[in-house]
Amino acid sequence: MIQKLKNTILTRKNDKNILIDYFFKKNDQPKPVVIFCHGYKGFKDWGAWNLVAEAFAAADCFFVKFNFSHNGGTMQQPIDFPDLEAFGENNYSKELNDLHYVINHIISDTFVHSAEANTQYISLIGHSRGGGIVTIKAAEEPKITQLISWAGVCDYATRFPKGKALEDWKNSGVFYVVNGRTKQEMPHFYQFFEDFQSNSTRLNIESAAKNIEIPHLLIHGTTDTAVPVEEAKKIQQWNPKSKLQLIENADHVFGARHPWKETKLPKDLQEVVETTIEFIKKQKSES
Repeated sequence: MIQKLKNTILTRKNDKNILIDYFFKKNDQPKPVVIFCHGYKGFKDWGAWNLVAEAFAAADCFFVKFNFSHNGGTMQQPIDFPDLEAFGENNYSKELNDLHYVINHIISDTFVHSAEANTQYISLIGHSRGGGIVTIKAAEEPKITQLISWAGVCDYATRFPKGKALEDWKNSGVFYVVNGRTKQEMPHFYQFFEDFQSNSTRLNIESAAKNIEIPHLLIHGTTDTAVPVEEAKKIQQWNPKSKLQLIENADHVFGARHPWKETKLPKDLQEVVETTIEFIKKQKSES
């Protein structure tokens, strides 16, 4: 029987709280930990992510997913973006700090589900922008044993406005991106760029990829228009020991959408999940 413990609040004294989910078979058997990080304009309950969590739990993993603290959701309304002020205050450093907090929470001696989680094996999965976050964290965190990127980005610097657009952003303090699904005008405050400049060495995905020594899996759709497949190929060049799995004709979200009302995963995402589980189990059996 799979336990689905959703919307647990991690309370932090000096930072925004984090909303987190745990999916696992409750049997007092320690299972490899898998931590999933959502992407830009994403959240832990987007689309088919709950079905993904169930699939990993069914395969005897301790699956964790959470909302980044400044993703625009709230503790009361974790889906979509009721807190656009927080969204505007988000940046890559905050997401890395959130992930660091989640890792330390799970490996803590006081973690309430410690009997179910084998913290000797911790895999990070990141989708899209989250792929960059997990790559950077895996390069700097020795407790991580496997790294998996789904449609992950290879670079953050090129995604910022340039020229006059950057100057306008600096002068006004904010620029907006329209969310095609919710129609919200989502703000990005200029602190986002300032934080990136201040932490550009740490936030260099190429540098992180070149320092990855643990097993590293890249999965990307060949018809991804949001993050072109060339980005995955660049990461593989930077870490030749990584494995690149291409999903033919798959898009950025591997056939999923929000809301996802089906009871099964879309075919492409099912392949992504199966490939990832096989990768995690193979590495564990060989260690």
